[in-house]
Amino acid sequence: MSPLAARLLLLLVLASPVFGQEKVRNRGYRKDPDADKYGSCLQGPPGTTGRDGNPGANGIPGTPGIPGRDGLKGEKGECMTEVFEEPWRPNYKQCAWNSLNYGIDLGKVADCTFTKMRSDSALRVLFSGSLRLKCKNACCQRWYFTFNGAECTGPLPIESIIYLDQGSPELNSTINIHRTSSVEGLCEGIKSGLVDVAVWVGTCADYPRGDASTGWNSVSRIIIEELPK
Repeated sequence: MSPLAARLLLLLVLASPVFGQEKVRNRGYRKDPDADKYGSCLQGPPGTTGRDGNPGANGIPGTPGIPGRDGLKGEKGECMTEVFEEPWRPNYKQCAWNSLNYGIDLGKVADCTFTKMRSDSALRVLFSGSLRLKCKNACCQRWYFTFNGAECTGPLPIESIIYLDQGSPELNSTINIHRTSSVEGLCEGIKSGLVDVAVWVGTCADYPRGDASTGWNSVSRIIIEELPK
């Protein structure tokens, strides 16, 4: 063997183990598919969820919308007038006489003028005094109220009567009883303003009159009071 051939054979023998070892190394290595994504480091576990961020600023207001169409025409309303009424205030009056001693059988006994404030109110009237009736035979007398000269019609007259079934044998008999009595009632429908309230004495229907007396030896009075309905 020539010297040149011997050298080439020696180089071939020395190079064979190195080539085989490099091939074995390349055969046992498996490339990580995510190596290009994360470099040469392995991926760690996921982190905890972060907190919510601060609210953002309000946006720019939008442009106004298109006005809507007119609605349907409403029904005609009723005209209402609000009325403010003043609070009710007491309104009353009293007229009194000491020992009236009025012995007439027909006519006005006493009167009292009253100022009525409202037309929609009622008048309460009261007469209190001594009354007496004498007669030989059966007789009847009535005491009643008038308002501006007319008896009450709202609803009925205000009156009181005394009737004797059998009179005294003589007018100068000792049977002469005077009793304190009253005539009282409510009257509606009287207009506002001055009202002349009076007490009268007269006869009863279908009965003769007797000898009447009003207000003997005692105080007589008329009380008038205006009341709301």
